Amino acid sequence: MNLHGTDVRQKALALLRSGAKNADVARELNVPVGTVGYWKHVDRAKRGECPGRHDPPCPRCHGRKLDETAYSYLLGLYLGDGHISHYSQHRVPNLMISCTESWPGLMETCETAMRTVFPDNRVCRVRRTGCSNVKVYSKHLHCLFPQHGPGKKHERPIVLEAWQQAVVDAHPWEFIRGLIHSDGCRITNWTTRLVGGERKRYEYPRYFFTNTSADIIRLFTDALDKVGVEWKTLNQSRAAVTVSIARKASVALMDTHVGPKH
Repeated sequence: MNLHGTDVRQKALALLRSGAKNADVARELNVPVGTVGYWKHVDRAKRGECPGRHDPPCPRCHGRKLDETAYSYLLGLYLGDGHISHYSQHRVPNLMISCTESWPGLMETCETAMRTVFPDNRVCRVRRTGCSNVKVYSKHLHCLFPQHGPGKKHERPIVLEAWQQAVVDAHPWEFIRGLIHSDGCRITNWTTRLVGGERKRYEYPRYFFTNTSADIIRLFTDALDKVGVEWKTLNQSRAAVTVSIARKASVALMDTHVGPKH
C-alpha cells in the first residue's frame, strides 16, 4: 500500500482548487485517481461545498413542518422494536424496523410513514431471511428520536420529551398502532362453555403487547387510558411484561383503530 504524506495531499488540493481535473492531478503526483477524488470530496465538505444533496432540513433543528400523525405511528414502531444504527463516522445513521415477510401491509405502512416523516431522505427495504428491514437514513434521527442511546432500551430510561408527549396526546391511536404493529399482536382465544347441557366452543379476540421496558409499557398503557381502552397485565415469570386487552368493547375499539397485522 502506498502512503501519501501531507505534502502530497496539500499539493493535490492546491491543484484541485485551481481548477485542475482529478485525473491530471493523479498523473502529475503519481497518486491513484480515487485517492484524489476522496481528498477533493473531504476538502469540499470541510468548506461547506460538498457536491450532491445536503441532508434535508430537520423539524427540530430548522423548523420544517412535521407530519405528527405519521410521526406518532413511527415513534410507536421505534419504541416497540426499532433501533438506530451508526456503523462508522463516515456513514449516515439509519432507523431500522424489521418486518416479517408474512406482513407485507405492515412493511408498506412503515415505509409510507418513514417517507412522510422524512420526505427528502433515502428510504429502502433490505431483504433478510424471513423478513425485511425497512430503513430511513438521516443525520437528524437523534433529533427526532432522542430516546436513542447505548445499550438496550429496557436498560436505560425511556421518557418522551415534552414535544413528543404533545404529539402522542394529539394522536394516541397512531402511537398505539405503531406499538402493536411492532411488539404486539391480535389473536383469537377459545374456551368451552356449557349451553343447555352441551359443551360448546367459544372464541373471542384479544390484543397483546409485550415489552421488557417498564417505561415503554407505561407509555403504552397511558395511551390506552387516554382513549378509553381497558387493559390488564398478565402474571408471568419472565422479565418481559405483557399487556392484555380482552374486554369486548375495548377490543372493538382496537379493531376500529388498530386492527391485526397484515
